[in-house]
Formats: sequence, C-alpha cells, structure tokens
Amino acid sequence: MSIYDYSVPTPAGEDISLRNYEGKVLLIVNTATGCGFTPHYKDLEEIYETYHDKGFEIIDVPCNQFAGQTPGTDDEIHEFCQLKYNTQFPQMKKSDVNGANELPLYTYLKSQKGFEGFGKGPVALAMKAMLKKIDKDYKNNPDIKWNFTKFLVDREGNVVARFEPTANMKTVADAVADLI
Repeated sequence: MSIYDYSVPTPAGEDISLRNYEGKVLLIVNTATGCGFTPHYKDLEEIYETYHDKGFEIIDVPCNQFAGQTPGTDDEIHEFCQLKYNTQFPQMKKSDVNGANELPLYTYLKSQKGFEGFGKGPVALAMKAMLKKIDKDYKNNPDIKWNFTKFLVDREGNVVARFEPTANMKTVADAVADLI
C-alpha cells in the first residue's frame, strides 16, 4: 500500500483520495483549536502561502483526542481558523488519529514514521513529563502523542519525516523547502 491508497473525510462527508495529491509535497497534521500549540496555524499558513503554488499541500485533520482541545463542530473549527489565522488550506472532518476509530491514513503514517522523541528544551521536557503520566511506555509506541504532530510526504508519496509538536516550525519549513 502507498499513501495514495488512502483517503480523508471532509466536513461535508465526502472522502478525498490522496491520489488527488500525487506529485505534490504534503504536510499532514492533526490540529486543535484550544492547545498551546494552536499558534502553529500561523506558521503552517505561512508555509502554505510560500509553497502552495510550487506543489505543496497541507492536509489539516482536526482531532479532539488530546485533552479535549478541539471541542467544536467542523464548522466552528473552520471559522476559528479562518478568523484567527486566515488559513487557506482545506480542513478535513474532525477525526481520531489513535485507537480503534483512527483514520486508516494515520495507521499507515505511524507505520512509516514512529515516535522518535520530543527533542530538547523546556517544552520538550514538559511534554515528556506529561506523557509519562498518561502512558509510561509512550516512548515505545508509534501513537500520536499530542496535537500538531506533522508528517511530511515527498512528491513520490514517501513519508520522509515526522515532526512532533515540539519541533521548531522553521525546521519544518526548511524540510518542506528541501522537497520543493
């Protein structure tokens, strides 16, 4: 199977095949509207505006699995992102990224790039401490750990990187630029 064998549901209830994005660089991200990482939307929009015309797409999958930080409806989430961050990239239907009801796309993404750590710094230390309370074995499973985990896919459909929410957004932007 390849990434192009998967689809994502839209708020309207349609499934969009990732085959529609063949030949493009993709950043697939689970998002939240009430999270400390929500300002990543600003950086995501900047990356999108910079590279969209060169074959870059963001697949935004709102998710409410992490401390209930995305409580709204799909319409409310979309309105928040448009008003607060002027996002232009499409948002998909709010979906699970872990567990029995996770999107099959996320099962695939996690099989391609597992968890490699939060890096260094105060935010990384805080994430480690919090996750240790939630899942003592968090380091050893590929599950999505929190909102704004990002998967980078090259033009051939290979999942080439996974960025935890603690990753510097400049690092994410540079990785996208390298593939454009």
